[in-house]
Amino acid sequence: MSTKTYTPTEAEASAQRQWYVVDASGQTLGRLATLVAQYLRGKNKPTFATHMDMGDFVIVVNADKVVVTGKKTNNKMYYSHSGYLGSLKAVPFNEMMKKHPTFAVQAAVRGMLPRNRLGAQMLTKLKVYAGDKHPHQAQKPRTLTINPETQAFEAIG
Repeated sequence: MSTKTYTPTEAEASAQRQWYVVDASGQTLGRLATLVAQYLRGKNKPTFATHMDMGDFVIVVNADKVVVTGKKTNNKMYYSHSGYLGSLKAVPFNEMMKKHPTFAVQAAVRGMLPRNRLGAQMLTKLKVYAGDKHPHQAQKPRTLTINPETQAFEAIG
């Protein structure tokens, strides 16, 4: 007697996609990124499959108000290299937040997704905005708030 393993189809995965809004003001960067990455991957759903994009759309607002702990405002660096000799550039977190306030959240979430085509596809469902306005009201996004006791999201609405 054998039982068959359930594998969702691509049509089932895309039919269940939701839109969520997360307010990043006052949130720790890494903890926010882990929870956002879980929703982008679809790990919050009982039909999660590692080989498929089961995730939801996540809108992060107030990305310019995200915080880091300790001395990371000066010590955390973002590196870029063009491929030419001597072209390594290092930008500290506080300067990156002044120039590109959404980049820190995008980079943190990207680091927590798979490093393949599937991870790139999941990253396209992440929308990050520096202010509290976003152009996705037509999708009727639900609000996600972080429960401070469990450090997990709770959906409202």
